[in-house]
Amino acid sequence: MNRSPNTILDTIGNTSLLQLRHVAPSNGARIFVKLESQNPTGSMKDRIALAMIEAPERDGRLKPGGAVVEYTGGSTGVSLALVCSVKRHPLHLVSSDAFSKEKLDHMRLLGAKLTIVPSDNGKQTEKLTKDMIREAHRIAGDMDAYITAQMENTDQLEAYTKMADEIWDQTGGHMDGFVQSVGTAASIRGISQRLREHDPRIRVVGVEPAESAVLSGGATGAHKIDGIGAGYVVPLWHDGIADELECVSTDEARAMAFRLAAEEGLFCGMSTGANVTGALRLAERLGPKATIVTIMCDTGMKYMKTFAQSLD
Repeated sequence: MNRSPNTILDTIGNTSLLQLRHVAPSNGARIFVKLESQNPTGSMKDRIALAMIEAPERDGRLKPGGAVVEYTGGSTGVSLALVCSVKRHPLHLVSSDAFSKEKLDHMRLLGAKLTIVPSDNGKQTEKLTKDMIREAHRIAGDMDAYITAQMENTDQLEAYTKMADEIWDQTGGHMDGFVQSVGTAASIRGISQRLREHDPRIRVVGVEPAESAVLSGGATGAHKIDGIGAGYVVPLWHDGIADELECVSTDEARAMAFRLAAEEGLFCGMSTGANVTGALRLAERLGPKATIVTIMCDTGMKYMKTFAQSLD
């Protein structure tokens, strides 16, 4: 008999792994998606929010009832708002109108205070990312608060090690490739490192926006894929993380997200659309016997208004 969770935080993780049946490569390779939409806020970021709060609680960097500050494109902020509400830490988040209104509203409903940094017509750019980071550090200094600073926080890597072990167990140790989009780079770094400890032959592919393919050596630019593509080489990234990089455009990511909803019943965000696009490309290269895993980063419910505009 399974023990009932003590709090909502005990339901984070242990998400399902699902094989795609209709959005599949033409050569017969298998693609599985890790359904992180099953986490309490509908996002994989619940895992790292818990890790980024519990680690400093354990070693004294974050005192009981201490205030927390973070900059966020949305999902990390929502997840931190969940964790901090349960653990009774006041939370101040810095975000932007470039990100979905649903996420901003969700943060507020979970008790977070928000500062909104204006964007250039809803575009995600290097300047916007750095403006948000700068403002969050200023607020944390003024409040004498603990800043989780997700772009450089290594506490979160432990959460992705656990996630990699889940994937390994769910595939029975039979996988040839792993594909994940790059935001802070924490997820692809933590998961790929652990998977390679299990099997060094696993091919790792990082996905970034085609409009801002800085990891691939391209110029920084603007795109509209929430949660990925900071516009510069982020601190947690290093060249050995991925064996190769795939560039996926905003339009390609959106089209794939819509396909996944219509053909697989998987209502996801655009970063997931980018992931599956990259996984399909890798599958064609690896051949018909390949098994590839990628991530359904979050639920499409976080983007209802944005997606509705695309359908008009």
